[in-house]
Amino acid sequence: MASDSPWSVYLIQCGDGSLYCGISNDVARRLTEHQSQGPKCAKYLRGRTPLKLFYEREIGTRAKASSEEFRIKKLSRKSKESLITQNFSSR
Repeated sequence: MASDSPWSVYLIQCGDGSLYCGISNDVARRLTEHQSQGPKCAKYLRGRTPLKLFYEREIGTRAKASSEEFRIKKLSRKSKESLITQNFSSR
C-alpha cells in the first residue's frame, strides 16, 4: 500500500535548466504525474518539459521529508547541484 511507503525527497531538472524539489511516498508515480502535465502536475513544472529526475533520497516520515524539502529549497543552486553530484557518485 503506497500510504505505508516511506517518504522521499526528490529533485527534478526542467527543460529550462531550473530545479524543482518535492516529496512523495511514490516518486516514480509522482514523476509520471509531473511529466503528464495533467491536473496533478505541480504548477511550477507546467510547460517546463522535458523533466528529468536527478536526485531522490528516502527519508521516512512525511514530516521529516517536508523538513528536508524545506532545507533543500533554501540551498543555493550550487549546493543543490552538489547534492545531485553526490547522488550520482554514490550509485
